[in-house]
Amino acid sequence: MGNTKSTALSREILEDIKLNTKFSEDELTEWYSSFMRDCPDGRISRERFEKIYARFFPNADPKVYAQHVFRSFDKNSDGTLDFKEYIIALHLTSSGKTQLKLEWAFSLYDVDGNGTINKSEILEIVKAIFKMIPPEEVHLLKDDENTPEKRADKIWKHFGKTDKDKLTEGEFVQGLKDKDEIMRLIQYEPPKK
Repeated sequence: MGNTKSTALSREILEDIKLNTKFSEDELTEWYSSFMRDCPDGRISRERFEKIYARFFPNADPKVYAQHVFRSFDKNSDGTLDFKEYIIALHLTSSGKTQLKLEWAFSLYDVDGNGTINKSEILEIVKAIFKMIPPEEVHLLKDDENTPEKRADKIWKHFGKTDKDKLTEGEFVQGLKDKDEIMRLIQYEPPKK
């Protein structure tokens, strides 16, 4: 009796998640049950997250990108995601508001977590994105973005920065808002055949 762990999602966390996502109470309850079946301790490790992420990219290597995605959602830096962090991640990456997606993208690209992005951090994430592109699709990319270096240069030039400059979150978000072409470059999007 004293050692039984509750498997129900607390009303407080449920209400908080409902306020911050588009998910219904039924969806959240169902996902929570599934999450607890897969992660009985209520936490998902980076390694497990990478394995789940890999299922979405069976013909590529998403491990490095998944590590960056995990880092960006592990808000308390404890090396695990609890259900709330996990579901917020799912919401942001699938259907979140543009502003929130851009703020999340900034945290993804801010590899060292210092509140700014430099050109080498752009390149690091773009290299991780390229590992997710199946080799047979790389040739379908435009000539000026068919290598990580070319794509990173194109992104950096969009912001009008020199190689030694840094981007703030505000500059990053404003520079991407309503600009589909550059948005396409900062994320993985399968090339059009």
